[in-house]
Amino acid sequence: MNKLCSKLVSRKIKKSIAMAGLAATSVAFSSMSYADETLNLYNWGEYINPEVLTKFTEETGIKVTLDTYSSNEEMLAKLQAGAKGYDIVFPSVHMQDIMAKLSLLEKTDISQSPKFKNIDASFLTAESDPKGEYCLPYAWGNVGILYNKNKVSELSSWEDFFALPDQGQNIAMLDDMREVIGVGLMMDGKSVNSVEKDELKSAQEFLISKKDKVSAFTYDSIPMVQSGDIAAAQWYVGAMLYVFDNPETLAYVIPEEGATMYQENMCVLKGAPNKANAKRFMEFFMTPEIAALNTKQQTNGSMNTEAIKLLPSYLRDNPNINPPKEMKAKLQMFKELGRGIKLYDRVWTKIRTS
Repeated sequence: MNKLCSKLVSRKIKKSIAMAGLAATSVAFSSMSYADETLNLYNWGEYINPEVLTKFTEETGIKVTLDTYSSNEEMLAKLQAGAKGYDIVFPSVHMQDIMAKLSLLEKTDISQSPKFKNIDASFLTAESDPKGEYCLPYAWGNVGILYNKNKVSELSSWEDFFALPDQGQNIAMLDDMREVIGVGLMMDGKSVNSVEKDELKSAQEFLISKKDKVSAFTYDSIPMVQSGDIAAAQWYVGAMLYVFDNPETLAYVIPEEGATMYQENMCVLKGAPNKANAKRFMEFFMTPEIAALNTKQQTNGSMNTEAIKLLPSYLRDNPNINPPKEMKAKLQMFKELGRGIKLYDRVWTKIRTS
């Protein structure tokens, strides 16, 4: 409730009990106004610069709330379980395609915005949204290896990574079915979207043979790498934030065999209670200065061509954040697998229970 409405309501209550009905009406109106001035985001943990949200509120008066999730599957499960009130989610491209099939996303026509000219059209990668009629490309990056240089003098490949336990060092992988199985497929030179049973079986056998050498499957490995309890961990390029803060101890590498490339998009839910505010936030985020502000804090890639020009050279020219063509060609993005996902479920269950 805004202060003006609160004062008006209070004045009416004090003036006369007979005006209670009018006061109640004023309270209801002010509550509606408050609802119109909110925006509810559901995003990956720490995947947006808080300063971006502060600036949006300062500019628009719209209060932003933020809940977080640790995986696409967690987000989707919560929505399918009946979670209400969220306006914007940030699915990976393959999850956007799944959500589109489930009719969970609102058509925004965001590509019709004049600011959309700032967006690199090559990132319109969702099969369900090739024209950007629903979602806004948000951020992209890769999933490589973060390591502690006090424990590992140099590391350049997945082969090096899996050799560390034999050298007395601990390693960790993400608690993520597609990411882990993807490594097994890449080690065999296969697509991370393979639905060939023989290829998946080979990846399964490889990962099971390495499982007893993996100290943890977790999203919380960064503190362990920082302390040296874990020598190296599979993690997102956003780890460069910690590398820049402590370059003497930490390093990040895209493995020679290749890595996965992720892309998250900003999507409005069909059941969003604040659709107009959600669209306004998408417009706000396309402002080059705002997109650059987010990228500086996240240390990942931006699809906003004008924002990239505003980045400091240590980000813009960093080969881990913006890899050269020959390395980028080795990055693979997940696709929606349809019924093939059941094969991955079985492989993942077998890996985790063996």
